[in-house]
Amino acid sequence: MSKPSKSSSSSSSSKERTIKPEKAGQKGISFDEGGLHESTGTKSGKKISAKKHAAAKSGKLGKKAKKQENFYENVLKGHGRKKGE
Repeated sequence: MSKPSKSSSSSSSSKERTIKPEKAGQKGISFDEGGLHESTGTKSGKKISAKKHAAAKSGKLGKKAKKQENFYENVLKGHGRKKGE
């Protein structure tokens, strides 16, 4: 008898989001929403505090959080936008 195989799905409730390219020749970017919230221990729907953003950026919360913060700063928040958007 063989055992039924278990699927290795993650237990997080984040969903995948895709940012479409703005210019010709660019590729779309796909990522899981809520990753930085998980890494910083912030509840879904709540704003991440500046202190937690700083800790993630410095790497105090781990390598993954540092990469997520970098992605947030450069892609999601975007260059040239006002702080807090």
